[in-house]
Amino acid sequence: MKCPFCHHSDTKVMDSRLREEDNVIRRRRECPNCLRRFTTYERVEEQPLVVVKKDGRREQFDRNKVLNGLIKACEKRPVSVDLLDTTVSQIEAELRNEFKTEVSSREIGEKVIARLKEIDEVAYVRFASVYKQFTDLGEFAQELQRLLRERPVDKAVDKAKEGSDK
Repeated sequence: MKCPFCHHSDTKVMDSRLREEDNVIRRRRECPNCLRRFTTYERVEEQPLVVVKKDGRREQFDRNKVLNGLIKACEKRPVSVDLLDTTVSQIEAELRNEFKTEVSSREIGEKVIARLKEIDEVAYVRFASVYKQFTDLGEFAQELQRLLRERPVDKAVDKAKEGSDK
């Protein structure tokens, strides 16, 4: 590995760690010439995953687009970015494990919306309103009613107790 600072052609690996969730090896390196340290990440080059959009266009899967959509949906909600990053990694792994080279944007959206429903109901409704392209308040209200009907009883009881404690 070439040093990014002095461009010396050989560097020494000081530490290596495997990040299980991404199948990435993080290596801490040191240049014997300038003694500066830097970090590299090594990952398996995978077959590109192509997303087929609603209008038929095709583009390479971009995990950052999915992550940004989740972050936007979870804005001002008690959901950590680490959880969202892990969620995107799980969705991407699921898609790749299906051994398809192309996947529809609708399929990705369905996986995202299913995970968001488990993570945070408010974020789910936010994402659903954009993803399902609600055109009026009635459609929005129908989705909320469906969500309330599907809600586990114990979760509804917990929320009611929280309200009475205030």
